[in-house]
Amino acid sequence: MLRIEGLHTYYGTGHILHGVDLEVPRAKVAVVLGRNGVGKTTALRSIIGLTPPQAGQIWLEDRNIADWPPHLIARAGVAYVPEGRLIFPDLTVVENIRVAERTNAKHWTLERLFDLFPALGERARNKGSNLSGGEQQMLAVARALALDPKIMLLDEPSQGLAPLVVRELAQVIARLRDEGVSVLLVEQNLKLAESVADDVFVMVKGRTVYKAPLKTFQAERDEVNARYLTL
Repeated sequence: MLRIEGLHTYYGTGHILHGVDLEVPRAKVAVVLGRNGVGKTTALRSIIGLTPPQAGQIWLEDRNIADWPPHLIARAGVAYVPEGRLIFPDLTVVENIRVAERTNAKHWTLERLFDLFPALGERARNKGSNLSGGEQQMLAVARALALDPKIMLLDEPSQGLAPLVVRELAQVIARLRDEGVSVLLVEQNLKLAESVADDVFVMVKGRTVYKAPLKTFQAERDEVNARYLTL
């Protein structure tokens, strides 16, 4: 579904990604772990075209989208939920979702989104600023789904959420996979990552240094954690 090969990305003269390789099969969840500042968010921004890579390839099915602008990448089926949610605080729940629609959604209709997120249905006329942090995160995911994406990029979605909401988020991610949506999840919450992942990647200093199926990662967790994830 999505394959990233040798990605190099810069901020000005700062070389952030040093040949990142990632892969997300169809209807699977790939999780990217790593300490703060290793380039995880930059990798997602590179995929969606907000921080275009200087070198490397980004394959969406059989198309290399590495030099495409963000709006064409979104139309091709890539949705992005950024860290911090970035919903529109003065728009209602319905308006936040509608603003993301290119055409009438065929799969993730408003009705199906409210089935997936019942709390949003109950607050359909509420402004984004009146929602809880968890509801805002679910709204950000619902807005992205309004694009009917093939793959969703999620950047630290559990940040600042209560444990109960994190469990609900895990259920949503699992359902997306069951519905055929691939997910690339950047996450610091190891418990959430292990509850949804099919494959685990670890980044260090702008490079992919580890890749394994979930079961292998779980068997090697202590070693990987000590080597790459703890300070």
